[in-house]
Amino acid sequence: MTAPVFVAESLAGAAAGARVLLEGPEGRHAVSVRRLRIGEPVVLTDGHGTGVQGTVTAVEGKDRLEVAVDEVRRETAPDPRITVVQALPKGDRGELAVETMTETGVDAVVPWSAARCITQWKGERGLKALGKWRSAAREAGKQSRRLTFPEVTDLMTTRQVAGLLAGAAFAAVLHEQGGEPLATAQLPASGEIVLVIGPEGSVSPEELAAFAEAGARPYLLGPSVLRTSTAGTAATALLLGRTGRWG
Repeated sequence: MTAPVFVAESLAGAAAGARVLLEGPEGRHAVSVRRLRIGEPVVLTDGHGTGVQGTVTAVEGKDRLEVAVDEVRRETAPDPRITVVQALPKGDRGELAVETMTETGVDAVVPWSAARCITQWKGERGLKALGKWRSAAREAGKQSRRLTFPEVTDLMTTRQVAGLLAGAAFAAVLHEQGGEPLATAQLPASGEIVLVIGPEGSVSPEELAAFAEAGARPYLLGPSVLRTSTAGTAATALLLGRTGRWG
């Protein structure tokens, strides 16, 4: 049985033999929901590249436990870094996209308000939706035992996305009319790869022109047309394999 994973607010100074406290909502989940007891194994991560394996040494109240650190792991920053610009899908498909991309290994997700998006994030509704995307990344990061959770940025406009593409080492737009397969594109050995996933109604000609001016070319993912909520996951897996990060 694998040890459960929880997010610690800080693991600064964690070392083998030290004691780490888990409290707050994660501590409550560990104590009151998972009902961890003294002597049970546990994994803690800060979501920023540091994780510890340890053993529960004390349980206090309903939301606090102490962990004796057995081993500390630290991840280096991934290179090349993979960022997916995700157009807003309908319903809860955005959360599904973030969840599966996180499990696959994406490094950052950028919500994008494309011209043809049916869903629009405005006001409190937009803040709530963004919170759900970030929560999905956090929970999927725990489930997939990642030490570094992907960043989910604030919502971006087309102009902001174009600026992001202009600074990338490799910039691409997945499009059914792409002239070259993503599987054969020449990828950089390092830097940031930025991939744009359009909405169900596709990327508009005006958006394609803006992205082309920023240096992004259209690429074809495969012979079938995937939903916007699944294309990013498939493309991330392809890129992780081709860059050697799944080596």
